[in-house]
Amino acid sequence: MLRFSRIVLFSSLFVCGATAMADDGSKAAALVNGVAVPQSRLDLRIKAAEQQGQPDSPELRTTLREDLINLEIVSQEAARQGLEKEAVVAQQLELARQSVLASAYVQNYVKTHPVEEALLKQDYEAMKARIGNKEYKVSHILVPTEDEAKTMLKRVKKESFAKVAKQKSQDPGSKDKGGDLGWTVPSNFVQPFGEAVSAMQKGQISAPVQTQYGWHVIKLEDTRELKVPAFEDVKQNLEKRRQQELIQKAISELRSKAKVE
Repeated sequence: MLRFSRIVLFSSLFVCGATAMADDGSKAAALVNGVAVPQSRLDLRIKAAEQQGQPDSPELRTTLREDLINLEIVSQEAARQGLEKEAVVAQQLELARQSVLASAYVQNYVKTHPVEEALLKQDYEAMKARIGNKEYKVSHILVPTEDEAKTMLKRVKKESFAKVAKQKSQDPGSKDKGGDLGWTVPSNFVQPFGEAVSAMQKGQISAPVQTQYGWHVIKLEDTRELKVPAFEDVKQNLEKRRQQELIQKAISELRSKAKVE
């Protein structure tokens, strides 16, 4: 019985790209019914496996080579049976071709439009200004209406905040933890909530605060100094975000020039 390894199944999208793009006349890794399986195709599969955490080894190379041979055998038989002419299969092949081309476009765009480090440092300074130099430990109680929030406020002045939160809060993420949202910075919250937290003192309980989620009663449990990560530690993430913005802008420009009916 013909069997494919989990590596093939895990990277099936990559296989489509590698098969379409790697037929460059390089040394054959195998011959299947006289058809060469290029070594460059195997090299691409090895690279894909390494990117998924598989260490390069003779065993890996043997497994991937056998997988490519199996793929070649099955695809030859599918072609012999004329399956590539079936409407659904033809559409899948075309989608695979378009996906490979789109991926190549994105990779080439990133390569030819590098993000300047000065811009990344500007983003870094903006990030530091946004998150500030202090971290907050926050709890809250979420209810649907202002009147209910006022009732909660009266209760927490007499009872344990955590006890009331467990009984009445409608936030499923924090309810069972007594409303505890952990340590974070105000910019991670929606604006009215974050602004309220920023203005509070340790131990203070807020008046009801409205957001798109409902009404909150907030308690600032504690504060501490925030150690902002160094530029080099976040540079890659900042660069990826900028690249994504550039790619989306490029796609939008292409879309604006395209005739879509």
